Amino acid sequence: MSPSLLLGLPRSPCWRQQIVGLSAPTSCRNVSSNAGPAVIPPSVTLPKPRLDYRKIVEASDYKSHNAFNRKSPLPIGALQSVKRAYEKQKTLSSMLSIKRHARSTLGERIRKIKDPAEKTVILKEATAMKNEVSELEAKLAEIEEKLLSLALAIPNDTHPESPLGAEEAAIVLSIHGPDPLPADKKRDHVDIGRTLGLFNFEAGAVVTGSSWYYLLGEAALLELALTNYAMTIAVKHGFKPVMTPDVVRADIALRCGFQPRDQNADSPVSQMYHIAHSNSASSHAHPELVLSGTAEIPLGGLFANKVFPEKTLPMKVVGLGRSFRAEAGARGADTRGLYRVHQFSKLELFVVCEEDHSEAAMEEIRKIQVEIFEGLGMPFRVLDMPTEELGASAYRKYDMEAWMPGRGSWGEISSTSNCTDYQARRLHIRYRRPAPSPSENSVSSTTPALPFAHTLNGTAAAIPRLIVALVENGVRLNEKGKPVGLDLPSVLKPFWLAGSLERDIVRWV
Repeated sequence: MSPSLLLGLPRSPCWRQQIVGLSAPTSCRNVSSNAGPAVIPPSVTLPKPRLDYRKIVEASDYKSHNAFNRKSPLPIGALQSVKRAYEKQKTLSSMLSIKRHARSTLGERIRKIKDPAEKTVILKEATAMKNEVSELEAKLAEIEEKLLSLALAIPNDTHPESPLGAEEAAIVLSIHGPDPLPADKKRDHVDIGRTLGLFNFEAGAVVTGSSWYYLLGEAALLELALTNYAMTIAVKHGFKPVMTPDVVRADIALRCGFQPRDQNADSPVSQMYHIAHSNSASSHAHPELVLSGTAEIPLGGLFANKVFPEKTLPMKVVGLGRSFRAEAGARGADTRGLYRVHQFSKLELFVVCEEDHSEAAMEEIRKIQVEIFEGLGMPFRVLDMPTEELGASAYRKYDMEAWMPGRGSWGEISSTSNCTDYQARRLHIRYRRPAPSPSENSVSSTTPALPFAHTLNGTAAAIPRLIVALVENGVRLNEKGKPVGLDLPSVLKPFWLAGSLERDIVRWV
């Protein structure tokens, strides 16, 4: 059954719909799972996200200010609603426990009664008690659904050192590489690509649409070389290579914090391509699937619903996947050429670690990224991104920008995010601490036995952006300013498919 791609397909009826006020049907009930690998039928979903409601309520003022600082689309009064719903949940839970205990006690009495008349009276009382318990259970389920839907809209906390404000407030942490070349329209990668036969945007538009493209000749080889170069460095630093699926459940994407709407666009557009089964009659038998927006999503899913021994952490993987972004055409000038496209290859670093090690892991990812980009010999800088540039899942985010003289500006080529336990609570990624010694019992009793892990992600290589930077910085122009060849960094030469092209426009520097 061949699927067709649809933009903005209606969401499937599961817990994620609660964000917009829809209730979850019985087909989305929790399904428990063992920590180890298991075959999951199409109709099975992960357990509902496990959020810390007490922490949210106790820090409601901070959470409200934090959402405002991040320009998060949090509904007005959401934190107050969470507090009220949480108090009601606790009250109903307490009442339900009392009623269940009373029903259990009544059952014991019934088993001991010999007199039929007396037993009839008690049985009527038990029936009434059962109805009361059922009614309380229904009320509790309803308030828990509401509580979850409200809390899911709250973004992650923010690192105290993250700058406050919009993109312009980003702090430059470091600058690397040679001095930037002057801005020069002759170095525009689109014109260079056409002259040297590296890209074909026109054919891409005919075959698929705007912001789709072909890489030709040396550009195609450059993608392969960049991918293998970055992969080699990541593996050298202990990252396990993974080839990820490019199709994922929409549920997994949302749990990772990949929002279904682009709030920065002039008009909201779906960020994801949704997949529809051609036989609509059987659509209910399949989970809602989307094309992955980044390898971070399937990499996060790789660890979902598992408990890891603490000694196995950190777990580090580097995944290669295709990224699909439906909103590529929504940002004006950025849509020119390869800078913002609907599909691109991306190599992603992903780390699962203990809750107190994520800041150190973030710095490790940054060092690996710097090593990768320094080897490419282009000017780039590292930025500490401000609050309004943080996605829902990011506690802190670093961006790396390369100088692109043809565009006349710095352009993002990479980012690193520490998501703390935001994704882990939604994906159920936990770890088990070693059994404490007798002297440690009093201390360990105050800490959870199965804490949620912290997750981090960072771009090792977003191929089209790197090609833009390398082409615009490395083009060789003749006396008339016409492109005649490319100077590429020698670190890529071992990964180049030598002798595969008749012409020789590449020079290694």
